[in-house]
Amino acid sequence: MKEKAGKTLASLGLDMSSAVKLFLHQVVVDQGLPSKPTRRTPKEIRAEWNREVSEALRSGRRYRSAASLLRDMER
Repeated sequence: MKEKAGKTLASLGLDMSSAVKLFLHQVVVDQGLPSKPTRRTPKEIRAEWNREVSEALRSGRRYRSAASLLRDMER
């Protein structure tokens, strides 16, 4: 598991030590685990993600530029 995690982290530009530090920092910020442990399968998680994205695309605001998005966020 550690070897697989190391390869995944390396593909993200992180070493194991940095990833652990990042995780611990987020634990402090969130005052808990930075992710919610689940027993759902990857297929179930993907299905929920797809539903949320579809809803956001259907009902969310759209922006023509990053600048207009940032202006809206500042309001």
